[in-house]
Amino acid sequence: MQTPTGQAPTEPTPSALTPSVTTASATIASADAGTAPTAVASNLETAAAPRPEAPATAASIRDAAPDAAPGAAPTHGDRADAQPAVAFDTANVTDVADEAFDIAGNAADVADDVQDVADDAGADDDDPEEDEVDTRDRFGEFALPEPLLRAIDDLGFSHCTKIQSAALPYSLADYDVTGQAQTGTGKTAAFLVTIFTRLCEQRPRGARKPGAPRSLVLAPTRELAMQIEKDARDLGKYLPFGILCVVGGMDFDRQKATLDNEVIDLLVATPGRLIDFLNRSSVNLRQVEVLVIDEADRMLDMGFIPDVRRIVYRTPHKKERQTLFFSATFNFDVLNLAKQWTLEPMHVAIEPERIAVDTIDQRVYLTSQRDKFKVLFNLIAREELSRVLIFANRRDVTRDICERLQGLGVACEMLSGEVPQRKRLKALEQFREGVFPVLIATDVAGRGIHIDGVSHVINYNLPEDPEDYVHRIGRTGRAGNLGTSIALVSEEDAFELPRIEALLGRPVPCEHPAPELLAALPEPKMARRDTAAAGAERVKPRERDRSAPRRPRRPGP
Repeated sequence: MQTPTGQAPTEPTPSALTPSVTTASATIASADAGTAPTAVASNLETAAAPRPEAPATAASIRDAAPDAAPGAAPTHGDRADAQPAVAFDTANVTDVADEAFDIAGNAADVADDVQDVADDAGADDDDPEEDEVDTRDRFGEFALPEPLLRAIDDLGFSHCTKIQSAALPYSLADYDVTGQAQTGTGKTAAFLVTIFTRLCEQRPRGARKPGAPRSLVLAPTRELAMQIEKDARDLGKYLPFGILCVVGGMDFDRQKATLDNEVIDLLVATPGRLIDFLNRSSVNLRQVEVLVIDEADRMLDMGFIPDVRRIVYRTPHKKERQTLFFSATFNFDVLNLAKQWTLEPMHVAIEPERIAVDTIDQRVYLTSQRDKFKVLFNLIAREELSRVLIFANRRDVTRDICERLQGLGVACEMLSGEVPQRKRLKALEQFREGVFPVLIATDVAGRGIHIDGVSHVINYNLPEDPEDYVHRIGRTGRAGNLGTSIALVSEEDAFELPRIEALLGRPVPCEHPAPELLAALPEPKMARRDTAAAGAERVKPRERDRSAPRRPRRPGP
């Protein structure tokens, strides 16, 4: 810095920096109150800006050393004493600037910490469960017909399940869909919503006639078909559409009369009974706009594919209809069927929830075949189980368990192929309502039957197919509730356990039953009915009354 002639330049002193440091301190204080850290740094840079160094002249050195005699030349010692004074002042300036920068950095850190705390507090105020719920799709987002939305609201549903969120965007846009999902994931509602939306938005292709449905749903079992019909009536209660279910074991003439005299918009059927009506020309499938094939893998296992193929060929070409194809598994054969019956489908797959691990307490009791029933009865009696579903592999075993439990005073019913359809439906309904606590069934009830509140599933026999084990125990622990699965494993079915564990991906805990579960059975409270004797008694010929006069014999020729 240049100075006027004859004036000695002055060195900066700590007091000269006082206003700037004061300004920096005020700025830091404002930063604590919320001022942006960038403003703090700017002011501090101004406060700590380096001053130009003054040339070290003899006059300045003399002024810095007051003990020197006026006019005397400075000695080497005088210069040595004077230089540290100037260097000391400069070091103080540097220290003050460094401290100011440290304070500014601390103020910025404090401001960041305050912002982080505020963000964390805002995040804590939000309920994580509500955030998770809000991420799911709502039915109202799909622009569904208002009567259909009202019915969905009446059923207490507002958000879609995973399969519904994945399938509805495509199915509502008239794409063919192949869906892989387990029973109980909501796929029935997915295709029913699609059907009712299409029936509302599109006019029929031709004049409506009795027995000519606009949509067709094929299911492998009577129970599943009737469950689909029930769900359809619940969803379509505000819609003017005719719904009919045709299955075997029901009144054939009544079903035929409905097909002959009423206009049907949605027909739910099992393949065998539908073939009967097709052969009698009571059903015309040429106006089908939506074809749904549910549980395709189960149909393949039950040998229904030839009948299903005949039915599909009676419907319009796949270019003129929408096809929704659902299956729990997609092996080579199922994929081949899907390729034949769908047109460039959109495939959606929902990974099966590990219900057997997450929500179900699994137990395996290692017992002998002779003690199985003893363990079963003591489990029901001692633990006071209120709603139990027992699975057996054969209908004769089911009948034997039911009769023996009834003989010991346990209220129960059975569900198998030998039970008439009306009685099966009545038993299912009574079990849902809690009329009796125990239901014994074959795998006919393993899929498609929704019974809420089942606390225990007992496998009297391990199934031959490991996937049936998962379907069986899936009747409990539904909708996030906890459930218990108990398997009674003997020397006759223990070899099935490794395959089940391989499917589950983890071992199932095995234990021997406690002594109280092996306690002796009580005396029967009622005589066990002997079915064979009862049948023989019914067909026993009536004894002839010997006291009655005999008709005279016709004389011979």
